Amino acid sequence: MTEHPLALVNTSGGRTAFKPRHHLGTLDSGSLSKHLVVYRPRESGLDALTDKARASIPGLTSNSVVRRVWKHNQDAIWAIERKRKYDPSAPAGEGFIAFLFLNTVGLYQLATNTLDTENPDPALLAGPNERPAGIYVWAVYAPGVLAGGVAPIFRELDAPNYAGVDLYSRAVTPDGARFLETLGFRKGAKIGPINALHVYAFQRSSREVPLYDSYRRNAGARAVTVTVARTFEDLMRVASLRSAVYIGEQECPYEEEFDGNDLAATHLIGYIGDEPAGCLRIRYFADFAKVERLAVRREFRNTRLAFQLVRAAVELCRKKGYRRLYGHAQKRLVNFWSRFGFRLFEGGQELVFSDFDYVEMVAELDRDPDAIRIGADPYLIIRPEGRWHLPGILERSAVRAVTQPSLQERAS
Repeated sequence: MTEHPLALVNTSGGRTAFKPRHHLGTLDSGSLSKHLVVYRPRESGLDALTDKARASIPGLTSNSVVRRVWKHNQDAIWAIERKRKYDPSAPAGEGFIAFLFLNTVGLYQLATNTLDTENPDPALLAGPNERPAGIYVWAVYAPGVLAGGVAPIFRELDAPNYAGVDLYSRAVTPDGARFLETLGFRKGAKIGPINALHVYAFQRSSREVPLYDSYRRNAGARAVTVTVARTFEDLMRVASLRSAVYIGEQECPYEEEFDGNDLAATHLIGYIGDEPAGCLRIRYFADFAKVERLAVRREFRNTRLAFQLVRAAVELCRKKGYRRLYGHAQKRLVNFWSRFGFRLFEGGQELVFSDFDYVEMVAELDRDPDAIRIGADPYLIIRPEGRWHLPGILERSAVRAVTQPSLQERAS
């Protein structure tokens, strides 16, 4: 909204070098954030939000520009309000953080210092279903206790479309620079071949993303990625992939391929670019998990997708606390499975089903030190399958007041 972000807390004095005191990677506002609500504001509340900040921000952009950016992507603006003042039916907002989700051209303009942040062109911004090339911290207005809202808002940038995308900003005042450095931003960004010395950057692209949640739309035509099937449309993708491979190529009867176990399993989908190209199924038992139904479309078998799917399955099972995997491998594929630590099951038997010969194989896994177990954060345990590394929808609902609507209705 201006050429530099707003400071959370007014500071004075000369600039000195210091270590980040509130590094974004470990930012936790503790008890402060428990008394705050963060939410996407309605269009009707945008003008009031920016008007509150106008006295503190010389040259703040117009309300019409703010509304235009918000309409392009409603994730661009997050409001902060004290919980005791928050009314869900008429949220007012006391502070906010605003972002510009830049596409490739927008990020290039930032690098070359030609990006007009006071009146950004929507053509330079990623839409709500697009993965941005960079995220620009447009403005921060969170005075006093509202500063506690910074942590939960920045955690929203761990959502799948934004996870791992680097953050950028600019500072033209000592206070603005101090604020950015406090959060762990470093002056001088390398954006493609350009050394953007005027830009502050917070690198997140090196952040480790689990293999089983590595798919991101528009990641590139050759990207080999994997995700957990979570929707009915995902299950249709799985059914299509297995139909092509097992029913179409291997002439497996329908009732043998779709064996009644698909709704009692986790399915992984492998992508080449944005094209569903392979899948794998995992079923869980008391002290082992069974890896099965690995399928890769014929045209993608010259890629590493089969390897990525199995590695993702192993990683997911370790995260769930399993130390032993079991599977039935076609005899011709024993060497393939042995690459992942599988060995012939001692005392096992050979099997024949759906016109192929199989052997039993097992793999022993090292314990994942961060495996999900009782005693972990209860919000982590209720996150979506395979997204334990990201805040879930129920954590957003935790900021709402306890109203027990069904009990209230019964009492009345």
